[in-house]
This record gives sequence, C-alpha cells and structure tokens, in this order.
Amino acid sequence: MHDSRETFGRQAFVTGYPVKHSRSPLIHGYWLETLGLAGSYKRQEVKPEDFAGFLSRLKSGESGFVGGNVTIPHKELAFRLADKPDALSEELGASNTLWLEEGALHATNTDGFGFLANLDATAPGWDRTDRAVILGAGGASRAIIQAVRDRGVGEIHVVNRTVERAEELAARFGPKVHAHAMPALAEVSKGAGLFVNTTSLGMDGEAAPDFDFSPLAVGAVVTDIVYVPLITPILRQAAEQGFATVDGLGMLLHQAAPGFEKWFGTRPVVDAALRRLILADMETHA
Repeated sequence: MHDSRETFGRQAFVTGYPVKHSRSPLIHGYWLETLGLAGSYKRQEVKPEDFAGFLSRLKSGESGFVGGNVTIPHKELAFRLADKPDALSEELGASNTLWLEEGALHATNTDGFGFLANLDATAPGWDRTDRAVILGAGGASRAIIQAVRDRGVGEIHVVNRTVERAEELAARFGPKVHAHAMPALAEVSKGAGLFVNTTSLGMDGEAAPDFDFSPLAVGAVVTDIVYVPLITPILRQAAEQGFATVDGLGMLLHQAAPGFEKWFGTRPVVDAALRRLILADMETHA
C-alpha cells in the first residue's frame, strides 16, 4: 500500500485554491494525535496553472509527500494526471484523494463513501427504500448519485432548475437515474425514502424556499451535504414536518478516513470527540 518509508514521519496534504478554510488539517491532525502517529498533514495552496507541476513533484518524490486530498478547483485535473485512477474516479471524472504506491500516483474519490457512511451511522436502514430524490445537478451531486445507485436504490430522481444539467447526469450514470425540472419535485417525491439536497440553498444562513416533504414515504430520511449552518433551512423544515434528518458534517468527517489509511497505514474512527472539535471550530470561525 505504501512506499518504502516507515509510517513515522509521513507527510500528507490538502491542496486547493483557495485552501485556507479547509478543515481537513483539523480532522487529520486529530487522528494523528489520538493514534500516536508522528506524521503531518498540511495545507498547500496551489494556483490552477501550477497544479501540474505540483503533481510532478509529488510523483518524483521531490515534495516529500506520500499523498493528499484535492479540493476545488483541482479535482478534475487530479483525475486526468493520476497514473492509476480507480473506477469511481473514472466515472466521475474527478478525484479528491491521491496516494503514491510503487512509484505510481493512484487516485480515488471518497465523497460518495463519506456520504453513505454518514447515513449508515446516523440513519441505519435508510437504504431499504427503492426511490431517492436528489436536488441539484452540480458537481457536488455526482458522487452522491453514484453512491446511492451503487448501494442498490432502484430509482434516483435528479431535480434541477436547469433540466439539461440533470439530463447530462442521467446519461452519465445510467438507466436508474431520471432527470426532472423543478416543477416535477412533488410528483417524483411520492414514496421516496431519501431526499438529498446537493445545492447551496441555505448555505451560510441564506434563505431557502419552503419545501413540502409530505409526499415522501413514512420514515423517509432528509439529508443535506451543506454543513454551515449545521441545521440548514431544508433540514429544519423536514424535521418540523416529522422526518428524520442527517446533517452534512458527518460526510466531511467520514470521507477523510480512507485517505488517512492510505497515507498513514491505520484506519481512523469518526467519533463524537472529532465531531465536537469541528463544531467548535465552526463556532469560532462563524
């Protein structure tokens, strides 16, 4: 799994532009400390025009890193420049996790894993449904659609303001995925056991429109990948209407675990103390 260096002193990174607001160093720093590992995880702000050179130094060993996370706007280029992207990355056309193995740069995308792990931990049994509604057809929705499809949900209805974007995703992810414009939301929600918001509606305290969740199945779960604020307007409305809700913070925490294992050789645990740490940071930097 690793190059010849010992786990002691391994260095990993998160890169993006900008990257100063990333909470990944807090997450990985917590795991390094609690597991007693001496590695490091650092922010690396890299401009788009410099990213190919950054990856060249990573591949050559010059940078000293064993791998890292990739965030906006580098995910697509990370996929294209990796030596061995996996099947998840291939279908998505984007990677968020890189690691060196036997001299080759490997790539995957852990967003879908994080999304499912968060639901599994918070709302076990959510996947007994055969119908899901996904609001939004932007870049953030891709890994969600892929993950829900791969879990076995039979019908996935992507609803978007611009139906052409939803149609592109239906074409990408296959016959289980159906595209709709916003007026179809109530109709396609009938009997759905999962409702996912992948849009920025309600982010950073902005207002969101009123949603009627009553067409959803009894016992349906409503989740939002936005985690600032933790309880988004969509989650608040769903809870007021009697539905179970799952906030987006767990997705952020769980998606980090596979990369940590690749770089540092130990599978970390997402626990309550880590969640409290990130919530405290969110309050401090609100």
